[in-house]
Amino acid sequence: MHTYAITPLQALKTYFGYSQFRPMQAEIIDTVLQGSDVLVLMPTGGGKSVCYQIPALVMPGVGVVVSPLIALMKDQVEALKQNGVTAAFINSAQSLDEQRRTEQQCLSGQIKLLYVSPEKIQSEGFQYFLSQLQVNLIAIDEAHCVSFWGHDFRPEYGQLRTLKNRFPNVPFIALTATADKVTRADIVEQLYLHNPRQFITSFDRPNLSLAVLPAIDRVKRIIHFLDEHPRQAGIIYCLSRKGAETLAERLRARGINAAAYHAGMETDERSRVQEAFLRDNIRVVCATVAFGMGIDKSNVRFVLHYNVPSNIESYYQEIGRAGRDGLPSKTVLFYSYADIIQRRKFIEDEGGARQEVKLTKLQMLQHYAEAQICRRRILLNYFAQQTDANCGNCDVCRHPRQQIDGTLIAQKALSAVARLQQAAPMGVVIDVLRGIRSATVTKNQYDQIKTFGVGKDLKHPEWNDYLIQLIQLGLIEIAYHKNYALALTTASNEVLFNGQKVGLVQYSPITDAKKTGAYANVRPKSQQELFAEQLFERLLQLRKQIADAAEVPPHMIFSDATLQEMAAQFPLIPAEMKLINGVSVRKLADYGNAFMDEIARFLRTEGKDFKPATRQVSYAFYLLHPHSPTQIAQQRNLTPTTIARHLAELYEKGYPINIYHLVELPELKQILPVIEKLSPTAALSTISNHLNNQYGYDKIAAAIAYYKLNGMSLTP
Repeated sequence: MHTYAITPLQALKTYFGYSQFRPMQAEIIDTVLQGSDVLVLMPTGGGKSVCYQIPALVMPGVGVVVSPLIALMKDQVEALKQNGVTAAFINSAQSLDEQRRTEQQCLSGQIKLLYVSPEKIQSEGFQYFLSQLQVNLIAIDEAHCVSFWGHDFRPEYGQLRTLKNRFPNVPFIALTATADKVTRADIVEQLYLHNPRQFITSFDRPNLSLAVLPAIDRVKRIIHFLDEHPRQAGIIYCLSRKGAETLAERLRARGINAAAYHAGMETDERSRVQEAFLRDNIRVVCATVAFGMGIDKSNVRFVLHYNVPSNIESYYQEIGRAGRDGLPSKTVLFYSYADIIQRRKFIEDEGGARQEVKLTKLQMLQHYAEAQICRRRILLNYFAQQTDANCGNCDVCRHPRQQIDGTLIAQKALSAVARLQQAAPMGVVIDVLRGIRSATVTKNQYDQIKTFGVGKDLKHPEWNDYLIQLIQLGLIEIAYHKNYALALTTASNEVLFNGQKVGLVQYSPITDAKKTGAYANVRPKSQQELFAEQLFERLLQLRKQIADAAEVPPHMIFSDATLQEMAAQFPLIPAEMKLINGVSVRKLADYGNAFMDEIARFLRTEGKDFKPATRQVSYAFYLLHPHSPTQIAQQRNLTPTTIARHLAELYEKGYPINIYHLVELPELKQILPVIEKLSPTAALSTISNHLNNQYGYDKIAAAIAYYKLNGMSLTP
C-alpha cells in the first residue's frame, strides 16, 4: 500500500467538509488506491463522485472523468473549484484555444481532475495527449450507458473499451446509479475491466417518501401539493413536450414560478431555464426526460411524475434527483393505464433490437405502480437488494392493504417455474398453473408436468397479480435476456424447501378509493424546530445573495443540509463552523464569517428569550458589547451574573472572549490560589466562603474558566 501526502479522510474533510465517509465509500477508495478496477452501483445522491474524486486528489497525477453531458461537467467542475480543487473540463463547446489552454495546465501539473466527454476521449489525438500525463485513474460516469441492456444505452459509449487497452495499468472505476445484474456483467465486459471488485451499495433512500396516485385531476392535485410546500423547488416529469409546456403555463397562471424544459426548445432557452433553476430563480421545472442527467442540484425537494416513466431504472434515477442533500423529500407518481398504453405504442413504433427489453421493463414499472405492497421493498428487490421490511414512508405503508398468508400460492408458483426449467414467460406459467392447454403449453408438453392445473382455483388476473408480488418480493425474477422467462432467485429455496412463510396482499383491482391521500398529517413542530426554521430561512437568503454575487448556483455555496445543521447548532466561531458537515477549509475561509455574522444577528433580534441557545445569544450580544456584561444583561433582561457565567462557560470552550472583562487581573491573583486549593469543581459558594464572600459568583465562575484553560499562569 502506497503512502500519500494526505489520507483519504483528510482529503474528505479538507476539500468537502465531512468528517466521515458514507457506507462503502472508504472501501471503494482504498480499492482504487491499490490500483484495482472497480464497478460501483450507488443510487443518485449516494455519493458516487467522492469515490473517484478523493483518490484522484490523494494520488499524484490527474484523474480523468468521462461524463456524458456538458452541463454536468461544468457544474461539477465549478463545485470542485468552490471547494478549492483544481479541476477543468474539455468538450466540444469550447474553442480550440480553450482546449489547448486546459491541456497545457494538465501538462504542467496544475489540474487534479479533468472531465471529458465520451466522444472526446475516443479520439486518437486526445488519447495521445493523455499518455503524456500521469493519469492516476479513469472514471466512467453513468456507466450503464455502455450496455445494450442498460435503460439508457448510448452508442457513443461503445468505444470506451479501447481505453483499457491504451491504459492497462491505470485503475478504472465505472459508476452507475441503476444497473441490474445483466447490465453490470455487460459493463464489465464492454469496458474490459480486469477482475473488478463490484460494490453494490444500498439502494435505499429513506429520505425519499414514495407515493402513487391515480391520474385524476392531476393539475389540481399538483397545485395543492405546491401550495402545501411553498418556496420548495422541484421537478415535474411529463411524457411529451406539449404536456410540459401546457402544465408550466397552467402553473404560471396560478402564480407559481414554473418553466418548461424539453429537447424541442432552442439550446439557449434550455440553458437559460436550467441555469435559472440551479440558481433558485425558477421554482418548478416541467420537463421531459431531456432534463435530469445534467442536473446537479442538491436542494430539489420533490419530484412529481405527471406521466408514467418508461422503466423502473429511469423512474428511480429521476426521483433520485430529489433530496440529494439527505433531507426529507417527496415523490409522487400519477398513474394511468392510458400512459402505459401510450408508452407501449412509442416503443412498438420505434422498433429496433431492444424493443422487447424496453417492453418488459415498462411492464415492471406497471407492476410497481399497481403494487399493493411496500413500494420501497419493490424498488430494492428490483435492484437485487432483498428485504422483507416495510419502509413506513410510502403510501402503501401509510394506508395498508389486507394481508394474507400467501405461502401456498408462492409454493405453487415457484414449483411451476422450477418444473418449467425456468424457461417459460409469465403468461405460460399462468396457463400451466390454471391448467390451460394453450398452443405453447401443448407444443412443449407442459400439460404433462406435475404442477399443471394446481392453481385453477384462481383467475388469470389474480395469478398475474400474485406473480408480480412474488417478483417484487425478490422470490422470482424476469430473465429478459433469456426470452423473458421467469426464474428462481436465491430466496426461492427458503420457501420451497425450508418452510419460509410468504405474506401477500389480497388481490383487488386498483381503485381510486385505495389511492387517496399521499401523505399523512405530521405532528406539530416544537418551538426549537420553528426557531431553527426561521434561522434556516435567513441563511437561505444570505446564501442566495452570495451566490448571485459569485454567479454560481446557491447549493454550491452550502447545501440545504449544511444550512440546516447551522440553524440547529448556531456556530459562532470558526472552530464550531468547521465541524458543520459540508464546510470545507476553502468555504470556511470564503464564507464562514458571513454566515457566522448572520447567525449572530439572528440570535440578537429573534433569540433574546430562546433558552436552548441562551449562551450563544449572550455571545452574539458580546460581539457588540465586549466590554460590558451589564449592558448585555439589560438587553437580554437577565442579571449581569448570569451573563458573566454564560461568557465564562464559552471562554472555557474556546470562544475568543476577553476574560479580563469579567474578572480583573488583581482579582484573579486572589481567587486562583483558592480554586487550586479546593478544586475547580468545588461549589461556587464554598470558594466564595474561603474568600470571605469578597467576590460574586460571576467573578468566581470566570476565574474557574480561566484556571481550567491556563492553570495558575497569569498574563497581564
